[in-house]
Amino acid sequence: MSRTPPFARLLPFPVVDAAWDLALVPALAGAVALPFVPPLGGALVALALAILWFHRDPEREPPEADATVVAPADGTVSVVREEGSRLRVGVFMNVTDVHVNRAPLAGEVREVRHRPGANRPAFDKESDRNEQVAIDFGEYELLVIAGWFARRIHPSVEPGDRVERGDRVGHVSFGSRADVVLPADVTRDDLLVAEGDAVRAGETIIAERSDAT
Repeated sequence: MSRTPPFARLLPFPVVDAAWDLALVPALAGAVALPFVPPLGGALVALALAILWFHRDPEREPPEADATVVAPADGTVSVVREEGSRLRVGVFMNVTDVHVNRAPLAGEVREVRHRPGANRPAFDKESDRNEQVAIDFGEYELLVIAGWFARRIHPSVEPGDRVERGDRVGHVSFGSRADVVLPADVTRDDLLVAEGDAVRAGETIIAERSDAT
């Protein structure tokens, strides 16, 4: 059941439902403190608004070409590497980026796995050992990796769910990384991004499947 309050339409941007739970305590505390300690009350209300802004959830329009792979997250490409016969592309989400994750390709969810781990900065080379959630689509896999402050990864899909390219598959709070282990038919020649490139979830094409049928 949605936890979106009726006054949510007053916000100039949509947010994920979980944001309301996170913003509730500072919002209430700020409302109570505002008449007595205005600076503190104002700071708490501002914190609540910042939490909502961080969890904004804008609409996205994926490209029409079926053979394209889109970015799983907003941010900067921080990883492009080979893992056996597959390629991994990772996107680092900064605190100012939208943190809603989207499916790079259409597919059916086979498994959703949670792996405990460390909480190193998501841009660190050792962050592969961090806590993460893997969404396995069979021919490809999406891994959402927690950062040093990100402790809440919220997948919104379950095994058996069918998603289309660009559909929402979850979100993560307060900084992290989203990696896609690409299908085996995607080679380096098919990649359209490199480390340092800025991408938008569900819209930026990161690869083209030239051999897809």
